[in-house]
Amino acid sequence: MKQPELPANTPSHLLLQKLEELNREEVHRLAPSATPSHMGVRRKPEQKTGYRQQFALDADRILHSRAYTRYIDKTQVFSLISNDHITHRVLHVQLVSRIARTIGRFLHLNEDLIEAIALGHDIGHPPFGHDGEKFLSELCVEHGLPPFQHNIMSVRFLDNLERKGKGWNLTLQVLDGILCHDGEIHSRSLSPEPLTTFQEFDHKQSEKERKQKTDLLPATLEGCVVRLADTVAYIGKDIEDAIILNLIQRADIPLSCRETLGDSNGTIVYTLVTDLINNSDTTSPGNSLIGFSEHISASLQQLKAFNYKYIYLAPETKSKTPLIRNCYRKLFDFYLNCLKTSPEVLPQEVDLMADMTLPHQQHYLPEEKVRDFIAGMTDDYFLKQAKNIGCQVPVKK
Repeated sequence: MKQPELPANTPSHLLLQKLEELNREEVHRLAPSATPSHMGVRRKPEQKTGYRQQFALDADRILHSRAYTRYIDKTQVFSLISNDHITHRVLHVQLVSRIARTIGRFLHLNEDLIEAIALGHDIGHPPFGHDGEKFLSELCVEHGLPPFQHNIMSVRFLDNLERKGKGWNLTLQVLDGILCHDGEIHSRSLSPEPLTTFQEFDHKQSEKERKQKTDLLPATLEGCVVRLADTVAYIGKDIEDAIILNLIQRADIPLSCRETLGDSNGTIVYTLVTDLINNSDTTSPGNSLIGFSEHISASLQQLKAFNYKYIYLAPETKSKTPLIRNCYRKLFDFYLNCLKTSPEVLPQEVDLMADMTLPHQQHYLPEEKVRDFIAGMTDDYFLKQAKNIGCQVPVKK
């Protein structure tokens, strides 16, 4: 970015000098395969008038987004639970950020880039976590849209929909890390696949939208760190939440996992983070990787399988999903019908993306507006709107 000409020795001039100094220091401090802040690329050029480094600015923009604010009432795993100690999405992303920054610090990676990716990676999650994602995806396909994917929705919110359609103009590296964060795929190690232009990024996103099973690799080592830290952050925390809810007992954790990883969230996180730091290579450009040792990776995969069977797919966890699925369908159909026939019947608080000024507004289909509006809802707002149109809604216990 071009620096503006400022009078010498003014406070603003001195701060910009400090920024240049920080950028020079960063290049020497970071690992050879890390991503220096001055490498940040934006879709729309901006004249640099502040003194924050590129990725630090992105982290601030994400924190100040409306979508980030809505994290506070979005399901992580357990929905409709009246227990203040159960993890919500807002805590999960903070845990991912903290864990990933710890890894990045020891590997001499760019912590600002790591933080920005981590804070934004789940912004596109709809109400009620992965169940909500599945229900919304079914509806999208029925109405001629691509299957819903929360990572693509995260990019869409931050790049296209926030600020009434202006987006936040985040850097290519941050958006790519968010797009490629898929923590559901088990990976022993990850090596980045660099990209340099938004044209390449848009093609990458289109491929993911077209082929949902495509395993996208992050373009930076920092993105690789966040993707693996996502798993580190949830695997043990979900076990602790399940124990609080009497869904499992600590002794139920497979013995081999307890012996290798530990039997508490703190021990599991420490073991996994330590292993990642010891087995990653950030000093060999072209051959860099972030990864686990073979035996730790195998144990983590076994623990994931345990969580799926006894936590994520447990009948107790899924008991309210039929009602939630029905609410999704009723809301989608109601909103779509209103947009197409009688938008005047909608209450004032339901704008259905009417205030968007997208460059491609003429191609913003009613089905897309409904998808985007529902995806942005919090759990409570979703239930309130469903109840308003006559749906039977589940209640918290």
